[in-house]
Formats: sequence, structure tokens, C-alpha cells
Amino acid sequence: MPRSVNHVASRARRKKILKLAKGFYGRGKNVWTVAKNKVEKGLQYAYRDRKVKKRDFRGLWIQRINAAARQEGMSYSAFMGKFNKSGMTLNRKVLADLAMNHPEAFKAVVNKLG
Repeated sequence: MPRSVNHVASRARRKKILKLAKGFYGRGKNVWTVAKNKVEKGLQYAYRDRKVKKRDFRGLWIQRINAAARQEGMSYSAFMGKFNKSGMTLNRKVLADLAMNHPEAFKAVVNKLG
């Protein structure tokens, strides 16, 4: 009696991985063992970089706020110190958006700080 093998499930499992490998270079897109390793590594990077993206954006916002504050004659640390003492409740994302897209509104915020 031949042994029973569930080819349907194993084929589906492989198809799922090979579908995720679509667009990879060379054997990474069509050879099962290579594609499996590349997809696993890619998913690790995706998980890690969802966290890194938050760090990167915060750094970008700080750079933009710093540049806009220096145009108004104030450093980032001095600006944030006065801003936090003032009791205004804007976050860095909103402040960076004001600095980039609405410089007159950012200038009004700086003037309100004194």
C-alpha cells in the first residue's frame, strides 16, 4: 500500500511562498529552497522596519522643526523647551508639517512663545 501524502496542502504552502517571492532576482523567485529563505528574511526585515520607520520619521520631524526654528532665530532645544512650558499640545508631526507647508503658521507659534 503506497503511503498517503497530502500533495494539495504542500503544493498550496509552496505556492503561497512563491507568490510572496514574486519580483525577487534570479533563483529567489522560482526555486523553492532559495525563495523560502528569501521570503523568511524579507518578512523579518518587514517586521523590524515597521519599528524603524517610526524612529526615522521622528528624526525627520525633528530636523524640519530645527531648520524652521533656526530661521526664526531659535535652536530646536530652546524652541521645544519654551513650547513644552507654554502648554500647547501639538506633536512633532504637526509642528513639522506647519514648518514645511505653512511657514507663516509656524512663525505665529514661535511668536506666541515669546
